[in-house]
Amino acid sequence: MPSPATRHREAGPARLRAAILTVSDSRTASTDRSGDLLATGLHAAGHQVTVRKILPDEPDQVRAWLADTAARDDVDLILLNGGTGISRRDRTYEAVSSLLERTLPGFGELFRLLSFEEIGAAAMASRAVAGTMGDKLVFCTPGSPAAVKLALTRLILPEAGHLVGELRKEDKS
Repeated sequence: MPSPATRHREAGPARLRAAILTVSDSRTASTDRSGDLLATGLHAAGHQVTVRKILPDEPDQVRAWLADTAARDDVDLILLNGGTGISRRDRTYEAVSSLLERTLPGFGELFRLLSFEEIGAAAMASRAVAGTMGDKLVFCTPGSPAAVKLALTRLILPEAGHLVGELRKEDKS
């Protein structure tokens, strides 16, 4: 018999529709390995990518894209990668966090813990963040392929369906 946690997790949608945004001043469609990893990983898990884009690390452009994407009916999950470090051009964290209605602090905490196990103290420079915008789940990760793979396989894919299901639960009170 499955555990209560397993039953709870299985109650969420099995197939999600995802949007992917790579935030980079240098990547193109042919060099976007992190966006490719996200798309491939989502497809392999049975999900659909309905939107994919690359934008420079310009907060106004990122915020506008995120707001437009969160308003779409064909998106459940929004994945951004890039611009989460501490250089002067890394401003994705500010753009995304300013629009989140509820944050999921555990995502950033767990991501940095898992990153620490792989790369050591450099993990503290990551400003990975997750949260919600309406009934959409938003994850923002560093842009390195290793970071994207870690976040997707260890944190996002195992819980995304469950979390989207929780977001869409009807209040029975």
